[in-house]
Amino acid sequence: MSKDLVVILTALNLEYQAVRGKLADPQVHLHERGTRFEVGTVRGTSCRVALGLTNKGNHSAAVIAERAIQEFSPVAVLFVGVAGALWETAKLGDVVMATHVYAYHGGTSEDDGLKARPRVWEAPHGISQLGSHLARVNDWADETPGHGRAPQVRFGAIAAGEVVQNSKISAEARWIRQHYNDALAIEMEAAGVAQAGHLNGAPVAIIRGISDRADGTKSSAKDRNWQPRAAANAAAFATRLAVELVGEREQISMSEADRDRTADRDRTAGRDRTAGRLEERVSNTAHNSTVGIMAGSVKGSSVYLNSTPQVSSPADLVAELDDFREHLKRHHADGALDDDTYREALAELDFARRAARESIPESARSATMALKRLRGLIADCPELAARLAPLVVAAGDLS
Repeated sequence: MSKDLVVILTALNLEYQAVRGKLADPQVHLHERGTRFEVGTVRGTSCRVALGLTNKGNHSAAVIAERAIQEFSPVAVLFVGVAGALWETAKLGDVVMATHVYAYHGGTSEDDGLKARPRVWEAPHGISQLGSHLARVNDWADETPGHGRAPQVRFGAIAAGEVVQNSKISAEARWIRQHYNDALAIEMEAAGVAQAGHLNGAPVAIIRGISDRADGTKSSAKDRNWQPRAAANAAAFATRLAVELVGEREQISMSEADRDRTADRDRTAGRDRTAGRLEERVSNTAHNSTVGIMAGSVKGSSVYLNSTPQVSSPADLVAELDDFREHLKRHHADGALDDDTYREALAELDFARRAARESIPESARSATMALKRLRGLIADCPELAARLAPLVVAAGDLS
């Protein structure tokens, strides 16, 4: 995981420009398949943002979101833009942060009507908690004279479908309000991004500025006036959220580093004490040729000592991964791993090894993602999982 980078995606150029205006020195980053991102730093902070444009629709948003996750291994993915309000709760210019997302076009058509079969994704708890905190602090909005009331942050469901909803009286509008009456806003991309985040293990937040009421006024002069203001408000809240997410990640990393250093000192002290006891035991029992050994595990006549690998370079990581391959082979031969799991594990291991050999941060992040997927495959083998855990950490440190 990149500890200082958040991905922000938008569907419209208007929304893209609102976020880009918050970034210092954005530089083009080209994906191998042609998707263009810009990577910059939120002004006045160390938080990096990879900004991308998905265009309209859940399908396009899902593809670009997955590319961004694989390319950057971000702290989180934020989808930012404008939306229509379904109820009076959210005022024009307010920001809605999704507590959960409905893909509302799932359903079954029966003789007595269309029955809803939605998919739902809940927002990650940590991001929701942070968003609520920022809303309470309420110092995120840009101060723009002459814009009336300050925007507020609302929390609730967002409905994502495949059509532009611009009516309060159409059959579909009535159906949506009947089946999704807790949704505050409606739009066309959140479900795709939420699904991409779910499949790739990346936290996702959906942040929308209210630009209209989905009531037939989308093409009016009023909408053209509110759309840039709503996009700017969403961008302001999203970039503030990104900065706080990166700050939290840095604090967690420092705490983990402190714990690791303490654990290393404890292990060193423990090894010294163990060595002293072993020396004493050897001395006391030499006449019987008996030696006590402190081991991680003993199987048959083999003794496996648990140790933390020393990985300071991509070459070290490659060597450790080659060693881990031998352990995979042994577990497969012993019947601890079935054939399908073994093949998938080898594929992820080979991908991680190739990525590690490229010796660049982006490749190290790809190696980390592959090792995390490998960790899920071998979770039922405690010895393998224990051996892999420090390699996942080491790959993350190299990124």
